[in-house]
Amino acid sequence: MKDLKDKVIWITGASSGIGEATAYKMAKEGAKLVLSARRKEELERVKNACGLLENDILVLPLDVENFESFESLKDTVVAKFGRIDILFNNAGISQRGGVLESDLSVFQKIININLMGVVALTKAVLPQMIKQNAGHIVVTSSLSGKLGSPMRSGYCASKHALHGFFDALRAEVYENNVKVTMICPGYIQTDISVNAIGADGNKHGKMDNNQENGVPVDVCATKIVKAIKADKSEIYIGGKEVLGVYLKRFFPKILEKIVIKQAPK
Repeated sequence: MKDLKDKVIWITGASSGIGEATAYKMAKEGAKLVLSARRKEELERVKNACGLLENDILVLPLDVENFESFESLKDTVVAKFGRIDILFNNAGISQRGGVLESDLSVFQKIININLMGVVALTKAVLPQMIKQNAGHIVVTSSLSGKLGSPMRSGYCASKHALHGFFDALRAEVYENNVKVTMICPGYIQTDISVNAIGADGNKHGKMDNNQENGVPVDVCATKIVKAIKADKSEIYIGGKEVLGVYLKRFFPKILEKIVIKQAPK
């Protein structure tokens, strides 16, 4: 997909962070956008900043834990634009809490948002893409979908699961001309650590130093758009933390020692 002009792109988690920044990049490419997240007022802010004509953008509030709403929301998109070219499954939540002290409900919420919500929305949209004989599903995973990190066990589990699901789906829908791209960010300058869920189920409320000094979010968005246009299957975005993917592949014991040092003492 070398050109995004006039492509209908549905972005979840579009009210902030990577989703917001990517929406701006795609608007500049001439795409038609569907912006989804829970906070309608923030979506309206992003919509206005995109500078698209009213006929070319739709604010569609969505709660990724409300799976039952997805079919009707998909119908709303198709009724306005007639098709869905790209689904960018970007909504998600991180975690800050050890396995022992984290309530089981914390893990359930993370799995619902990061995995089951993505699976459910994909299943709602996929028949439309198959009917079109064209489509592209883009998923924000994480380097934590390739590696393990202490105090983020549920988050890592949810992101690892995305890779298994979408690697399988990529093979299933290849003949239908539906592409799958996995985005694996490392430390990006967003509020993901601030909004992370703690061991007790409440918001973590703190900005991690690595996050604060990470890759600027607009740089991340540029790389995402480039990957989509190039039909990449998987990309890694970040600084030196990206090396962890290759350490795990070729020198797993070295990575294991590094990760152990990161664990709270």
